[in-house]
Amino acid sequence: MKTKRDLRSLFSKSNLSKVRNKLEEEHIVRAINRTRERMGGFFEKNQVLGRRASIGCVALEITQRCNLDCSLCYLSENSEDVKDLPIEEIYRRIDEIKNHFGAGTDVQITGGDPTMRDTKELIAIVKRIRDIGLRPTLMTNGLKASRALIEELVSAGLNDIAFHMDTTFGLPGYKNEMSLNKLRLKYIDRVKGLPIAVIFNTTVHKGNFHEIPDLIRFFRKHADVVGMASFQLQADTGRGEWRKRDDVISLESVRKKISEGAGTKISWDTVLIGHPKCHKIGIALECNGNLYDLNYDPKFFNDFLEEFRHVILERKDPKKVVFTLVKELSQRPEWLAKAGKHFGKILWSMRKDLVKGKGKVHKLSFFVQNFMDASALDEERVHACSFMVMTGQGPVSMCAHNAKRDEYILKPIELSKEGKKIIWDPLIGTPPELIPAPSVG
Repeated sequence: MKTKRDLRSLFSKSNLSKVRNKLEEEHIVRAINRTRERMGGFFEKNQVLGRRASIGCVALEITQRCNLDCSLCYLSENSEDVKDLPIEEIYRRIDEIKNHFGAGTDVQITGGDPTMRDTKELIAIVKRIRDIGLRPTLMTNGLKASRALIEELVSAGLNDIAFHMDTTFGLPGYKNEMSLNKLRLKYIDRVKGLPIAVIFNTTVHKGNFHEIPDLIRFFRKHADVVGMASFQLQADTGRGEWRKRDDVISLESVRKKISEGAGTKISWDTVLIGHPKCHKIGIALECNGNLYDLNYDPKFFNDFLEEFRHVILERKDPKKVVFTLVKELSQRPEWLAKAGKHFGKILWSMRKDLVKGKGKVHKLSFFVQNFMDASALDEERVHACSFMVMTGQGPVSMCAHNAKRDEYILKPIELSKEGKKIIWDPLIGTPPELIPAPSVG
């Protein structure tokens, strides 16, 4: 028979925390197994989904409003008329993301531009995501993302910030991507010194395709702050005035341009995330302005991915990443030799730059996203999607969502207010007569 002391020990904070962690681990395993089944024939040795994670990322659209009208916009003609989702519906969707994909999932806070949302609510959303064990990323054009706002969001738990900046903005005085580097530098200064991972997104179209190598050279110079350069291929979807993609733009041609700017070979096929026609990722180490291919050995990566699939790396803190890896490797003596050989080869090739750069090394990743045209969705790719949107009806492939956006954003939502059911209309919000009166006393 258990004594009161035994029962107190059983329900202590430490024990409850262990139980909670165990349940979360089991939940993540189930989510990963579901993804592995969904990947089917695409679950190969280098496939991240179904092994390290259940999803690449999930978009959480907190507003349909934007302070720009880009020539390649994925929003619909009705988006600007849609009211911001009630905060309780946002919270419900955040919970659904965790229910579907498990703790540790990357959540892209997006829209529209999320900085159009009430600032207090935006901060609360970031905090809610972090508090339940997910990793929040702010996706923004940066025009309203001041240093003060970013600092508040970081304090609330923001993990990454992704600035989308390119010539589709049509900003007066900026004729090409190189002229936009003035704005990129301002954004880099805003986040410098903050404990946050920084990404720059660029939509690729015929007008800026030839500038990709110069953009890569720019990011090389600022790899101490910028951790990833992501390129989205033009897609015929949404309300943008530019429609069909030029034949010159493809996964293959864009990655060639990136490699040209990198000044070295980039191994694009070592890592697979979802369907091979959707994404390509290359990872390099920067030292003294020069880049060195990190994933030159597919077998090493495949073995590492399988052996260390449980290890979570906090990309916003490079020093912590190194510490975590060293700690994990030290517990597996056979891997110390494997890692020593792999990284030793890279370090030897960069030995001159290590001296000139005083030993400073940074990671710079390149990501290419091949979004589909609204009229040409490939069901196989939709099924194997690694980039989903959490809607009121559950997670939906980003490409499928953009193709039929109005079906999701114009759908009324049922809310519960003080025990009463209320229908929230996206075009008018909640009618005042349906809002419960505040309780008295």
